[in-house]
Amino acid sequence: MMKTFQFSGVLLCALCLAACERQALQPDSPTEELFSLSDVARMLSDLPLEGEHLDEVHDAVYASSGHGYDEEYRLSDLFSAPGAGVGDQGLPSKAGGYSRPLRELFTDYLSQRYATKAGAADVERYINALSESDMQIYWPYSENWDGRSFPIVTFDPGPGIESNYGYEVRIDRDGAHVVDSVLVTEEVARERPVWVINRNDDAAFTPFEPFEEPFTKAAKDKGDTTDKEYILSIRDFKMMRNYDSWFGGASEFFVKTGAVDGFKATKDEDLKNYSPSLTDLMIVVKRNQLGRKVPFNALLLTNFTEQMEKIAFMVIEDDGGTTTSWKCSAVVKYNSKQYGFELEIPYKDKDDIVWRGQLTRNYFQEVFEKGGGTLSGRFGDVEITFALE
Repeated sequence: MMKTFQFSGVLLCALCLAACERQALQPDSPTEELFSLSDVARMLSDLPLEGEHLDEVHDAVYASSGHGYDEEYRLSDLFSAPGAGVGDQGLPSKAGGYSRPLRELFTDYLSQRYATKAGAADVERYINALSESDMQIYWPYSENWDGRSFPIVTFDPGPGIESNYGYEVRIDRDGAHVVDSVLVTEEVARERPVWVINRNDDAAFTPFEPFEEPFTKAAKDKGDTTDKEYILSIRDFKMMRNYDSWFGGASEFFVKTGAVDGFKATKDEDLKNYSPSLTDLMIVVKRNQLGRKVPFNALLLTNFTEQMEKIAFMVIEDDGGTTTSWKCSAVVKYNSKQYGFELEIPYKDKDDIVWRGQLTRNYFQEVFEKGGGTLSGRFGDVEITFALE
């Protein structure tokens, strides 16, 4: 027998110990009527790039990656804080800055090209349009860079397209800046630096903060564990296929868990003290991490008790769209009776649903009997290792 409890609202209780903070996305920028992605790629390839400018872009994408984002350098940061990555809060990590950052090259280029036609005021408008846009430089496989090779500059041609033309930037024997048109594929990007002009779609979210010693610290905070409360986390995450075109960047997965965390009722009257909570966190898996176990230590539940019969679990790959929800339930059990707490887990209608369903207590039974440990499973096209401590 199972009794059901209804709760209104999409988010019943925000448990975000390792969660992402969703912020309002920027409105459509004015760049669309001034510059396209291909325009910016052409413009960037025409700039008199030097080694310092390659270092600037690499510093920024390295910083973004270190904060859990993709290998990206937003134009907004390029103009306001040269070398800053997503998550740097507008403060570049490199002390001393750059002698002549990329923003100065853009300013000179726009001034030379447009000042005689439109005047200085319009040049400023073009610069503002770029800096306020959602465009960025995406550098896949940036960890393979040799520290000196110049890039091929290309742009995202749209969903499902896996090759595009690009501008090969090089310096000839006489020191002249040379640009050739070449075909660009992901194989090329693995072998040499490729800068892709695309649009940022993850800066509005905050990836979870990994816990270096999550289980030891949390166990100390809990104190006595004679009631067999466990900490449930994701120990590692493996992506078995890429979900988007390589021009679009990494795959952003949202892992959503709905449960009655810490449920320890002993009588019916106790039920009013509990309501389901939702943990919602973002995991970014880069192109070079395909097929690899990536450690995350992402916390899902702090008090997983043996009375929690079923946990709602959902993994999606973010593609945007209109917000909808998955109606599901978290189930608990005591005195041989099951009680269901209804909840709605939000997602977007264009998202790829990697897996959704319920994780039962029986699924974790072997780990429970051992008093804790890890358990791996396949969920659609991802493999997840859970840890109970």
